Formats: sequence, C-alpha cells, structure tokens
Amino acid sequence: KPRKLANITRPEARLFKKLSPRLGRNSRFLSIMRQIMAFLILSGVYRRCEKIGTISANFHTEHISMRLRPKLTAAMTFPEVLVAVLLLAIFCASVFELNAVCLRYIDASKESIAALQSVHDRSEVLRNLSFTDLTTKSYVQSLLATPANGSEFCKKATEVVKISAYPTANGVTQFTRTPNGAVTNDSTATGLGTSLVQVDISTSWNMLGGRARSEQTSTIISNGTKK
Repeated sequence: KPRKLANITRPEARLFKKLSPRLGRNSRFLSIMRQIMAFLILSGVYRRCEKIGTISANFHTEHISMRLRPKLTAAMTFPEVLVAVLLLAIFCASVFELNAVCLRYIDASKESIAALQSVHDRSEVLRNLSFTDLTTKSYVQSLLATPANGSEFCKKATEVVKISAYPTANGVTQFTRTPNGAVTNDSTATGLGTSLVQVDISTSWNMLGGRARSEQTSTIISNGTKK
C-alpha cells in the first residue's frame, strides 16, 4: 500500500528547521527557499506515487469517465417546429394551386380546339348542301338536330346558325341548337335571294370556373353547280 503524504514529507520538513537558524533574518530569501523546497517535495511525492501506481490509476479513471460522459445534443424548440410546419404547409398548398391552374389552362385549350373543330364541321356540312336546301328553313332546322360531330363538347355547347342574303341582307334566318339537341327557329328572313348567301356559325359554352367562351366563323356560299 502506498505511504501517506504526511509520512513521506516528514524528513523534508526537518530541513526547514535546520535552514532557519543559518539564514538569519533574511525572511525574503527564506520565503523563496521554502517555495523551492515545497516544489521539490511535491515533485518527489508525485514521482513516488507514480511509481507505486496511484497517479496513473487515478488519471486513467478520470480519462475514462471523461470519455464516457454523454455529449450534449442540440434540439429545436416547439415554436421553431411550428414555424417549419407552417412553411411546409404553405409550400404544399402553393404547389397544389399551381397544379390546379395548369390543369384549368389545359382544359380550356382543349375546349377551344373542340369548339373550333365543331364550327368548321358544321360549316362544311352546310357548304355541301344544295342552294335550294340551304335556303329552306325546315330542311336546315332538321339538319341541325344532329350535332356537328361526335365529340363530348357538342353535348354542352350552344350552337347558333344565321343565314342571310349577300351582299344586301333582307332579314336573317336564325336557328339555335341547345346542348340537349333541341333546335328552335328564332327568326326568318324575308328573302335569301337566288345567288349568294352569308352563313354565320357560332358556338358558345362555359369553361371550367363559369367563364363564357365562344368561337365563330362566316362563309359565303354561291348558287353553283357541282361537277
């Protein structure tokens, strides 16, 4: 077992008593010498304890305890978490709204193309009629009962066909076809002439969101003979 510090330092303490009568009244020099002797005594004690194993064991134990000490981990506070969740919610809502706007624009473009195709198809059907059939009110009204084409767009669009003499109109014959297929004769021209007529075809519908849209075309048809 290692000796106590008091037993180890007892011989060195006798040196202070022997040095005191020789140094006389020079207290400052005596103080310096005492500090030097104290340092040498502590160094000797440390060396002895190190050889015995006390110092190294204590140092090793302290080193292990410092190494095994858990590290402090930083964490976010509750308000910071709430702010992060709020920002994430705003970002997701913006992405969804942008996606919805893009889908609405795509749908509007499809409807515009379908309306233009419907107007052109109806114009071609009327252009291929004979001039007598084109100027006959009952024949045109029965023809309009059939949709311009087989697309789904014609089931929700309202179609209007106007026929008048050209270049000088003498009244207008107008037909309106509703989305359910009903055709009404809104007005009848006094006379459509025998040579040229102007045909105005328009289709209207409400796009997504309730916005009203329409497409229109006009053509001049003459009384000619097909070859």
